[in-house]
Amino acid sequence: MSNRTRAWGVFVTVVLASGAASVLAGCTATDRTAGGQGAPVVAGDGAPVIVPGAPGETGRTATPGERVGRSESRASAADVLFAERMIPHHRQALEMADLAPARTSDARIRGLCERISAGQRPEIDVMARWLRALGREVPADHSGHGGGTAPAGQEGYGMASLEEMNRLRSSRGAAFDALLLRLMIRHHEGAITMAGEELAGGTDQIMRTMATDVASGQRVEIGRMRALLR
Repeated sequence: MSNRTRAWGVFVTVVLASGAASVLAGCTATDRTAGGQGAPVVAGDGAPVIVPGAPGETGRTATPGERVGRSESRASAADVLFAERMIPHHRQALEMADLAPARTSDARIRGLCERISAGQRPEIDVMARWLRALGREVPADHSGHGGGTAPAGQEGYGMASLEEMNRLRSSRGAAFDALLLRLMIRHHEGAITMAGEELAGGTDQIMRTMATDVASGQRVEIGRMRALLR
């Protein structure tokens, strides 16, 4: 299991103290609330969130959607833009990865695509729940209808064009492998750029942690893909 998968899919503990919440992983936060209080922390429907009981009492598992405390971080426009851009970006990577089983016989390519899917699906879920908790709409899923295109005004960042996606869909064997690797390397480089922008301007702890994980994980994957292209 990769570090990125473990970061968003492992067992989650939420410690409530002094009116604040310490979130280790797997929860979402909303924007600044009235009165300048911290953002509510909302339990998701993935890994369980344990809420400790009073001294001497046992803890309990929070229900999905339950507000279990407040984060000390504040969401900014940069955080929102990062999530809104990264969700369709990740979706296109999943779409490309999902093409591999029927188009390649190379176990290394299949393994790479499996790792990409395992790492990015949980991240999409975290960002989508974070946006909903903030009262924002999650970008529409256009996968299969134009290659997971980005929302208007958010193109670029290494995303494949419709023509490139159609070429990938029609490729097989070694031709598919080479095209997938070239497109995915460029795609990952775009994600790293996006993550850098979040780290430069974002303020929300969860989104900044996400950006750090994306940048580090995708740099490793770029190295593996470049080695496969040789």
